[in-house]
Amino acid sequence: MGEEDNEKGKLYRQMGLLSTIGITLVAATFIGLGMGYYLDKWIGTKPIFTIIFMIFGIIAGFREMFSIIKKGE
Repeated sequence: MGEEDNEKGKLYRQMGLLSTIGITLVAATFIGLGMGYYLDKWIGTKPIFTIIFMIFGIIAGFREMFSIIKKGE
């Protein structure tokens, strides 16, 4: 019985890790996109900061994803 509980616990940890990765990627991208959009709106430039900050958000999301994966190993 103890081995089965250990396998279930391992499965739940892996599922939690995967969901954290997905949420992190999406959240970082949308935060960067939102910051760029409102900065463009405030300054009066159109797509420049939106694109730049969206790229920064994607990079930050992938960086955090790799950090989470490295911690999970």
